[in-house]
Amino acid sequence: MSTALPSLDPLLHQPVRTQIAAYLAGRGETTFAELKRVLGVTDGNLDAHLGKLTEAGYVESRREAQPVGRPATVFSLTNTGRQSFAAYVATLSTLLSAAPQDAAPAASLDPLPSH
Repeated sequence: MSTALPSLDPLLHQPVRTQIAAYLAGRGETTFAELKRVLGVTDGNLDAHLGKLTEAGYVESRREAQPVGRPATVFSLTNTGRQSFAAYVATLSTLLSAAPQDAAPAASLDPLPSH
């Protein structure tokens, strides 16, 4: 009888939302403009993903005055967001370690060399 594998948080198991959470976990906080630049997504796409993360209580935002121009929106993970992202990463680790011993080594997951 096989044991069921743990499931991944469906909210975080979407590439752009995973990247947002990872970037905020490492950076602490950042502006909408910076997230858009580093992720290479459109305003609408980023806004939609941030909206889902905010609605779930994973991300919070605040407006911050800038020396010139309009205020910037600054985003950060909430405690719930940090805990959820840590659990997501731990689940990925569990899934990787659950692979059978005769499976291909993890090194085979490396991307192909570029030419």
